[in-house]
Amino acid sequence: MTNEFYRNMVIATDGSENTQRAISYGIEIAKLSGATVHALYVVDTSSFSSIPMDAGWEEMYEILRKEGEKAVFEVKESGEAAGVEVREVLWEGHPSTEIINFAENNDIDLIVMGTLGKTGLDRFLLGSVAEKVVRNSKVPVLVVRGGEQI
Repeated sequence: MTNEFYRNMVIATDGSENTQRAISYGIEIAKLSGATVHALYVVDTSSFSSIPMDAGWEEMYEILRKEGEKAVFEVKESGEAAGVEVREVLWEGHPSTEIINFAENNDIDLIVMGTLGKTGLDRFLLGSVAEKVVRNSKVPVLVVRGGEQI
């Protein structure tokens, strides 16, 4: 049985352990509703905007891009195991802004993301991506607390 309520969903991932529960919830909702999932990772290039592009910048960019490829592939594997179509998407920019832009420009019905992703200094400097998405998105957002997988 499929539901037309959710046709296209975004599962935003940063590749951290804490996003695993959100991925599980998102895949389950997609399975129940017959939705296509867009596994979205945003390479955070906003931190590099004031740094001259040199070999060090390019190396850091490649590390972040590979991390993103791995993160969306993990969502794709989870989706395939559940019989859910998953499209892998890598974007660049500021994560909260790009998640919102992707959702609003791609006919997305639901954004699924975790509350806790990167921690420590990364979170302090960037603020909470989930909070910014919830506050600014016109698309409904399901925020899932980290913890045990379902």
